[in-house]
Amino acid sequence: MKSRTTPAGSLAKVQAATSKRAGLAGNSRRRFLKTGGMATAAIIVQPHVLGGPAHTAPSDRVNVALLGAGGRGRQNVRELLKLNDVRVSAVADPAEHWDLSKFYYRGEAGRLPVCAEIEKCYQKTEPGFKCHQQEDYRELLNNHASKFDAVLCATPDHMHAHATIAAVRAGKHVYCEKPLTHNIAEARLVSRVAAEAGVATQLGNQGHSKDTIRETVELIRAGAIGHVAEVHAWVPATRWNKSLTKPPLTSQPSPRGLNWDLWCGVRNPPAFHEVYAPVAWRDFWNFGCGAMGDFGCHDLDSAVWALDLGLPNRIEMRPAGASDANLAPFGEIGYFDFPASEMRGPVRLNWYSGGLLPPTPHELPDSVGLPSRGVLFVGSKGVMLCGGAGGQAVVYPEQHAKTLLKPKETIKRSAGHHRDWIDAIKGGPPASSAFSYGAKLTEITLLGLVAMRTGKVIQWDATKMRARGCPEAEQIIRGEYRDGWRLDQ
Repeated sequence: MKSRTTPAGSLAKVQAATSKRAGLAGNSRRRFLKTGGMATAAIIVQPHVLGGPAHTAPSDRVNVALLGAGGRGRQNVRELLKLNDVRVSAVADPAEHWDLSKFYYRGEAGRLPVCAEIEKCYQKTEPGFKCHQQEDYRELLNNHASKFDAVLCATPDHMHAHATIAAVRAGKHVYCEKPLTHNIAEARLVSRVAAEAGVATQLGNQGHSKDTIRETVELIRAGAIGHVAEVHAWVPATRWNKSLTKPPLTSQPSPRGLNWDLWCGVRNPPAFHEVYAPVAWRDFWNFGCGAMGDFGCHDLDSAVWALDLGLPNRIEMRPAGASDANLAPFGEIGYFDFPASEMRGPVRLNWYSGGLLPPTPHELPDSVGLPSRGVLFVGSKGVMLCGGAGGQAVVYPEQHAKTLLKPKETIKRSAGHHRDWIDAIKGGPPASSAFSYGAKLTEITLLGLVAMRTGKVIQWDATKMRARGCPEAEQIIRGEYRDGWRLDQ
């Protein structure tokens, strides 16, 4: 059974009901999306208006379209295939096929292999099932929106905002991989547009749904290690192209079945070279956000959540290893200073990548070393060492840990990161890493890149969204777009 949609003949009634219930006539007005010279009109309906695009009855099946069928897209599809009330009914990607055998993801991805995997799964019970394929997600949203209720965005970073906003303004619920956007202005725009539309959202920082990260937050808030003024987070991630010192000056033939111009989307396309795609696009500032963008929303999450951090007012980050202005470095070390709040004092959040590690605290026994990836909370009564991406927390010194009582469970446990998003679509509570939270986490992450790329200590004016006394940061904060791909504010 497909999810409910609003019959075209009842749009006026739905608009009137939305305005009356919300008390805002603007919520029912027609919005227009401009993408690449094409225009689509979509009605934005509040979730409580039954039958609207932002509501799916609990008994209904949620049809999801995948935008971006690379390694992460394929992994997300495999999670959705486990859910009986979900059908991945459409896939859009500029590439027919990606060979990922040389990368972390292994195997094959791209439009054709991912669609084949989806069809193989569903045809076990639905012999005639076919997954709709599209090269351009704009065409999918413009001409085939009736085939799906929600969108999972797993494009490269530079396309997250464009694809997400297009989907939201078409009335679709959206799950977007991290970082939510490629620049800070996009993060704020995506959060605002999603809130105005009333759709269900979720950031793809899967560790946020672990029981262990909830236990960490509860321990910190219960005062297990006392007052926390310092946190360290680190990942071993480095540049994919380890021998590259600057962007390529030569070109290669574009792989068969790849629309390279479309893949570049909002960016002016460089000549194709295998150092860009697949996967290794993260090394280039035009497309990715390096290790910070790849892992920041995972490994800063527990500190931001547990300490209820807002936005930092001072950020400093330095690269490790020789680099180029257009390339992410091999490693980085950063410092994020958060002002005191009514509930706590000031906090410094430290970030390391590329194999760099924080000092080993004296509270750790000689037999315990720092893992290659982790988070360390430093408190007035001890330290807490956690696995990366919301992993298990252990308190030291051991003698102190023995005196601790397990804190009361104050945070609802998750049924699963994708499950929570689907439940939110069907009228349940918002997913815990909805864009309202994910946008803040993304902004903190991207502020590190602003500091590193400018080489300046950033004094952040969050209200005005600007780096004081650093005009060169503006381009990084707001981004650049080629004609036909600019974001509609």
